[in-house]
Formats: sequence, C-alpha cells, structure tokens
Amino acid sequence: MLLVLTLMQYAHNKTATFNYEVIDKYEGGLSLLGYEVKSVKNKQASLKGAYIVVRGDEVFLVGASIPPYQPKNTPEDYDSLRPRKVLVTKKEIKKLIDIEKTKGLTLIPISLYNKGRNIKLEFAVARGKKQFDKRETIKKREAKIEIDRTLKKSR
Repeated sequence: MLLVLTLMQYAHNKTATFNYEVIDKYEGGLSLLGYEVKSVKNKQASLKGAYIVVRGDEVFLVGASIPPYQPKNTPEDYDSLRPRKVLVTKKEIKKLIDIEKTKGLTLIPISLYNKGRNIKLEFAVARGKKQFDKRETIKKREAKIEIDRTLKKSR
C-alpha cells in the first residue's frame, strides 16, 4: 500500500525573506487548541510581525494572529495573539538558546503547513537586512524579471 503525504501551506510570512537574511531553518510542531486548528486549516492565520522566543527550556511563537474559527463558539477570554508553544527537541532548544544570545540574530517564522495530520511551523535563524541590502534585493528581482521577459519575447 502506497501512502502519499501531501503538504499544504496554510500561512506564509512574505516579508521574512525581504527583511531578513535567512541563515538556518528549523521545523517544529505547534501546540494549538481545537478551534485554532480549524482556523489554521481554513487559512485564517497570519505570521506577519511574529517572532520566536526561548523562555527557559521552552520555545514560543509570539505575535502570530490566529482568529477563532467560529467567534460565537469560542470562549470569551480567547486571545488570538497569545503565545503558542513550539515543539522542538531538547538538542535544538540548546542550539536556539545559544543563537538567541548572539547579538544581531533573531528567530522568525517562515510558514505554517501540515505534515500528515500535524501542523508544523518552519522558522529560521535570521539576521536583519540593512536598507541598502533591501535595495539590492529589489534590483536583483527586477533584473531577473526583465531577463525573463526578453527571453520570452525571443522565443
């Protein structure tokens, strides 16, 4: 019997690769409540402005917005911006603690997706780009678009 896993991306942080230089990527599970899972699978989650924090021996996703799936059926004290626990191994947590202590490096979420039945978070160790680096990225992107246009016309 052949088992095929299809990956479906639920949320993507579009500004992450523009504002940050990605150094290393990690994957971890996300601890969610039932109605948050439904909301994520309905593609209502947003990673804009979110970041990852290591507190003690635990890793948390802070600032990610996951609105309730059915607002009238959720508890009144529900906070859509609450910190959510990221499930990673102890070995990775030790690495992340060292990385977080390093000046100039930060942990940012890249995307939310499923892997089988589980919702996974891809996050990265990143360094913030300066303004001139961002301009350079824009120039490279525009040059690539222009090259693609000219190649398409020549066919």
